[in-house]
Amino acid sequence: MPKKSLKSKTIIGIFWNSVERFLVQIVQFILSIIMARLLLPSDYGLLGMLAVFIAISTLFIDAGFTMALIQKKNRTEVDFSTVFYFNIIISICCYFLFYTCAPLIATFYHTAELTSIIRILFLNLIINSLCIIQNTKLSIAMNFKTKAIVNFVSVVVSGCFGVLIAYNGFGVWALVFQILCQSIMNVILLYTFCRWKPLCVFSKESFKQLFHFGSKLLSAGFIATIMNNLYTIFIGKLFSPSQVGYYTRGMQFPALISSTISSILQGVTFPIMTSVQDDREHLISIYRKMIRTTSFFVIPAMTGLAMISEPFIRYFLTEKWMPAVVIMQWICLARLFTPLSALNMNILNAVGRSDLFLKVDLSKLPITMIALIITVPLGLRPVVIGHCITSFIAYFINAYLPGKFFGYGAFRQIKDMLPTLICTGGMMIVLLVIFFYIHSDLLKIVISIIAGVLTYYILAFIFKIEELQDINIIIKKGWSKIS
Repeated sequence: MPKKSLKSKTIIGIFWNSVERFLVQIVQFILSIIMARLLLPSDYGLLGMLAVFIAISTLFIDAGFTMALIQKKNRTEVDFSTVFYFNIIISICCYFLFYTCAPLIATFYHTAELTSIIRILFLNLIINSLCIIQNTKLSIAMNFKTKAIVNFVSVVVSGCFGVLIAYNGFGVWALVFQILCQSIMNVILLYTFCRWKPLCVFSKESFKQLFHFGSKLLSAGFIATIMNNLYTIFIGKLFSPSQVGYYTRGMQFPALISSTISSILQGVTFPIMTSVQDDREHLISIYRKMIRTTSFFVIPAMTGLAMISEPFIRYFLTEKWMPAVVIMQWICLARLFTPLSALNMNILNAVGRSDLFLKVDLSKLPITMIALIITVPLGLRPVVIGHCITSFIAYFINAYLPGKFFGYGAFRQIKDMLPTLICTGGMMIVLLVIFFYIHSDLLKIVISIIAGVLTYYILAFIFKIEELQDINIIIKKGWSKIS
C-alpha cells in the first residue's frame, strides 16, 4: 500500500474511531452516573465478581483468531468461515460449563444470588460469538465509520433500557439485561451493515495455520487475563460485595478514559502496522508516533481525573460512593502505563512474534502474585497501591523486547514523553490553585476541566508538540469527508 494512501486511511480511521469512542463513552458516562444513583455498590460488586470468568470465556472463544486473521496476508473466505464456526462451538461449550458450575462459583464467593445471574448473563457469550467475524472484517477493511454507528446505537438503546429497569427496582438485574441488550443490538446491526455469510465449510488446514499464531496469543492472553483479574478475585473472595463495588466503580472511570484512547489508536494502528511489517523503518516510525500520541492524551487525562476524583464522585455519584475516591486516584496512576504497555505488545503481534507475548506475560505473573500476597492482608487500599506499583513495573518489562528488537525501549519512550510530562506538570499547578480558592464541587469540576484543557493546549502549542498538529489534521480531514 502506498504511503500516502496508508496515511490517509490512518487519519480517517483514527477520526472515525475517535468519533465512535467519544460518542459511546459520553453516553456510557451519563448512563453510568444515572445507574450508580439508582443502584447500590453491592449490585456492581456482584457483577465484578464474575468479571474474570467472562474475560476468560471471551478469550477462549476468540482464541487469538481475530488477531491471526488481521495479521495474515492472504486470508480467504474459508479462513473466516472456519473461525466463525469455531467461535460459536466454543461459546456454547463455555456457556454450558458455567451453567453447570454456577452453584460452585456462588459457593466460592458465599453469594447464592450469583447462580441465577451466571445462568442468564453468560448467554452473552453465545450472542457475542455470532458477530466476531463481522467485527474483524470491518477492522481489516478499516471501516471504522460503520463500527462507530453500530456501537453508538447499541450503547444508547441498551443504556436507556438499563436505566428504565433500574428505575423500576430490578437492582443488579438492570445491569445484566443492559449487557444482554447491548450484545443483541450489536448482532442485529452488524448483520445489517456487514452482509457476510459463512461458507458451509470448516477447514482443518486453515484452522491449523491460524491457530499456530492465535494459540500463542491465547496462552499469553490467558496469563494476562488472570493477572488483570486476580485483584477482583481476591477482593471478591475476602471482602464484601460493597467493597468489590467500590473497587469496580473506582476502576470504571479511569478505565473508561484510558481504554477509549488506547482502543482508538490500537484499533487503527494494528492493521496499519501489520500492512507495513516488512518495512522496518516505516514500522518503527508508526510505532514511535503511537507511543507519543497515546502519552499525549493519557497522561494529562489520568492526572486530571485523579485530581478531581473527590468532587467528581461526591457530586455525581453521591456520598454513598465516597470510599471509591482513593481507589480511583491510585487506579488513575496505574492507568498511566497500561495503554503504553499494550502498545509495546501490539508491535510484537504486528510482526508475527506472538510467541514473545507469552514469555513477557509469564515474567510478570510472579510480580503480581507477590504484590497480592503482601497487600491483601493489609486491606483494600494497599491492594490498589500494589496494583499501581505492578503496573509501573509491567510497563518496563513490556518495553524491554521492543527496545531490544527495534531500538526503542522504555527510556527512549520516556524521553519522547518529556514535553507531555512538562505540560501536564503545568496543568497540575493550575488545578491546585483552583482547588485552593474554589469550594463548590460542581464549580471545581467544571472550572478544572476547562482550565486544565486550556492550560495543557497552550503549553503544548508553546512547546510545539507535534501531536497537537496531528490532531488538527485528523479533525480537518475527517470533517471534510463528512461534509
